[in-house]
Amino acid sequence: MRDNLDGVSVFVATAEAGSFAKAAERLSLTRSAVGKTIGRLEARLGTRLFHRTTRSQSLTEDGHAYFERCLRALDEIRMGEALLETGKREVSGKLKISMPLLFGRYCVQPILLDLAREHPKLELDLRYTDTLVNLAGEGYDLAVRNNGPGQGSGLQTRKIAVQKKIVCASPSYLEARGRPKTVADIGEHDALVYWRNDQPYPWSLWHPGGELMEPELRWRYQFDNQEAIVDAAVQGMGLAWVPTWLVRSEIADGRLVPLLEEFPSTPLNTFAVWQAAEFTSPRLRVTIDTLVARLQAAIDK
Repeated sequence: MRDNLDGVSVFVATAEAGSFAKAAERLSLTRSAVGKTIGRLEARLGTRLFHRTTRSQSLTEDGHAYFERCLRALDEIRMGEALLETGKREVSGKLKISMPLLFGRYCVQPILLDLAREHPKLELDLRYTDTLVNLAGEGYDLAVRNNGPGQGSGLQTRKIAVQKKIVCASPSYLEARGRPKTVADIGEHDALVYWRNDQPYPWSLWHPGGELMEPELRWRYQFDNQEAIVDAAVQGMGLAWVPTWLVRSEIADGRLVPLLEEFPSTPLNTFAVWQAAEFTSPRLRVTIDTLVARLQAAIDK
């Protein structure tokens, strides 16, 4: 196994250098040693990794595919080494983190502040916005994003939580307007609509038979803040479709009533997003791992 890993490191160095001679110089080996190592690797894999000429070497199609996988594997090894190093010393330095306004404040922030208490030399610059930020252009180390990691080159992503959603209304509204029995019934009620990107955010629920349904919405009120939607729902102004964690206390004390629970809502996936790099700092790696370990429990409690 050791020889196999040694061969991988020589292969990656050769692919990056573009020739056996340059790779040999970087690795403090002879050109012959590099060539023999690549030859043994090709024999073991049963494929040619390089097109060879007298002056240079270029990757074959199989070589390109293998190179990409080797890079990812080496990155994981570096991350593992970083984690081991983190266990030996305190995490320190500054992280600039973007997160959604409400979800960040109520779910993510408490975890990050606990992490900062555990590592007194860790500095946090926390920014709250529902707009996607440009990580590299605006100097962010990490972004927490709902519904998808977003678009951008050179980004790494990791799913860190799943948020359940629920349809609910106040007892006073249900007494006045009745209780929806099916997803289609939502169209007969006043919906409290979350407004994003100049349009209403669609509601989506699953029929027990497996069919995804997006009910037609009728509304008098539209909001760009989900906390305001909860306030309006408590006041009896209509049906709300919101993350369960946001209405936990209102449901517990009876101010809101869950509806259509036999039609589960499409969940909202949450991702950590950061710039891909050859080396991920211990403070960033520990922060991401901490969110993975603690965020779902915080949402579900």
